[in-house]
Order: sequence, then C-alpha cells, then structure tokens
Amino acid sequence: MRSLTNNHPTPHYTMLHHTTPYIISAGETRELVFINEPSTHWHIVQEENSALRVHIIYLSEHDTNAQWQSTLTIEQNAANCRTEIYAMGLLHESQQAHLLTRVYHNIGGGYSSQVLKFVLDDQAKGSFRGELKIQPNAQQTEAYQTNRNILLSRQAEMLTEPQLEIYADDVKASHGATTGQLDESALFYMQQRCIDRDTAAKLLLCAFFDEVIKTLTDTQMQEELVEKINRIL
Repeated sequence: MRSLTNNHPTPHYTMLHHTTPYIISAGETRELVFINEPSTHWHIVQEENSALRVHIIYLSEHDTNAQWQSTLTIEQNAANCRTEIYAMGLLHESQQAHLLTRVYHNIGGGYSSQVLKFVLDDQAKGSFRGELKIQPNAQQTEAYQTNRNILLSRQAEMLTEPQLEIYADDVKASHGATTGQLDESALFYMQQRCIDRDTAAKLLLCAFFDEVIKTLTDTQMQEELVEKINRIL
C-alpha cells in the first residue's frame, strides 16, 4: 500500500493493522493507494478537518486466477471530514474481485464520495457491496456513491449491493449502480471514422476508467495504469 501525505512529498509505505484502526489525524490530508492487495481489511478513523483519498485497484496481467477480497471501513468521528474512495478493476480469464466498503458519518458537516468502476471479461466474477450510514448526529452531511460496471462477455458476472441508511434530516445523499455492455452506438460512430472495433473498444474502456485514474496525484502511476490496461485489453 502506497501512502502519499501532505507532509511527505516522496511516497512511503505504511502497514494497516487488522485490529487497530488507522488514524487520520486532525487537519491531516492523506492519499492511500492499494494495488492488487490480497484479502485484507482496512479500518480507518478520521479526526476533525481531515481529508482522505483512497484508491483500490485490481489489475493483474499474468495471474489469470487472481482473487481479491477487500473490506474498507471508514469512520468520520469528528466534524468537517472529507472522504473520497475510488476503485477500479479490469478482470479477465478466471479472476475474481470482491469489495466491501463501509462509510460511517458519525458527526455532522462531513463529505464522502465513492466512485467505483469495473470491467469484466471471459469468466471473471466481481461484487461490490457499499454500506453508507449517516447517524442522527451527522446533520449537514453530503454523501454520494456511484458504481458503474461493464461486462464484455456473457459469462462474466458482477453483483452490486448499494446500501444507504440515513438517520438525519438535513443531509444530501445519493447512490446509484448500473451494469451493462459497451455502447454499440459509440463503437459504430468510431468505426465510421476508420477506427477498427478493437481499437475503439480500448479507447472507450480507457475513457471509462479515466474518472478514477485521473484522481491519482502520481502522474507516473497514471501512465503505468493506462499502459497496463491497454496490454490486458
């Protein structure tokens, strides 16, 4: 797991323990990047005026039987916290990825956003379950969750379970999930402009993931992910 902080311009690595919550201190800004982490459970607690951005990426070229099972729990335990979660997965052959996120707004004035995108081909299987809870004391909270999935084969499977629990009145919150195929009209449009179907599909899928990739502060990592996506496709 790569950790980028406002106090450490050079990336360093930090281990998250299963039993002890990882604390984002008051006023701290932190970016965490998890790439192809095995079965793990991360529990993070945010203090006042902290900002957290988490990236979860499933992207393996060679291990066609890779399986990932991840749980991310984030608690906003003080006012004016900001949480952003970005996840992406390009699964192929017999790969599987199962992601559970829990975001708990325990105090008001917080913000959270989740954007999760998956593409599955061959016999790949994936699942996403997102628990978003706004407690009675968490007035003036904003919380959003979006999951978009594309299936490239009839054998691929994706299960999505967004869950939104709101116990406060003065909040802005929403969640949404879609699973479908590549846009045939967009493919046809690009083919009419002398772009072959395979190249057009790659361009559309890279554009699909771009919303997640561009949120990484490490531009070299952005480029490496795009190159790997193109090699897998």
